[in-house]
Amino acid sequence: MAAAQGRLSDGAGGMDETKGTEEEARHKGSTAPPAFTAAVEALRAARLRPQIEVEPTRAPQRLAPHTYALEAAVVDGDEDLADGRLVLLHDPAGHDAWRGTFRLVTLVRAELEPEMAADPLLPDVCWSWLTGALQARGLTYGEPSGTVTRASSHYFGGLSARPAASQIEIRASWTPREGLGGVPDTAAHLASWCDLLAQVAGLPPAGPGDASIVTLPQRRGPQSR
Repeated sequence: MAAAQGRLSDGAGGMDETKGTEEEARHKGSTAPPAFTAAVEALRAARLRPQIEVEPTRAPQRLAPHTYALEAAVVDGDEDLADGRLVLLHDPAGHDAWRGTFRLVTLVRAELEPEMAADPLLPDVCWSWLTGALQARGLTYGEPSGTVTRASSHYFGGLSARPAASQIEIRASWTPREGLGGVPDTAAHLASWCDLLAQVAGLPPAGPGDASIVTLPQRRGPQSR
């Protein structure tokens, strides 16, 4: 799986990802509050569309007292059309910037055709996909923040045979509404995040189609896994 790399922002300023030891991870798991344990179990049990491969990954250790992370790739045969990472943060004492005790942080990225990347409305459209994916599943959330970045690479000299490449990257965080027992519906938030991944990858909606939904066209010759 092509894991999304880079720095994640929790909405209160960027922080470097750190790698805790396996002993630290086991200790955190043994002392996790029930609300966090229930939220993580819901993520693990979620059933998602088959084109999206999801697996646990090492979570950043300094963003919150309790963290859990997943990485995902939208797969077509042996090729990845988009990939991303979703991190669940929990601070039982609450966090002023979050206005809650839970926070979801994400990084989503995909390769684009250069002409698509040049569309001046692309960042606004991609951000609307994130908020629209949450709203489509009836999810209530607060304090959303993030960035949409597009980048282009042009090759010269010994690399001049390579075609120009463009990439879109969505970094975002939001506070999920806490339900019974102070536990947010993390399975539904994961499903909406996968809807966003699918849109960025150019896949059609999984359910009955909405003619108003627009996805990115699949790029020519996606990178091999």
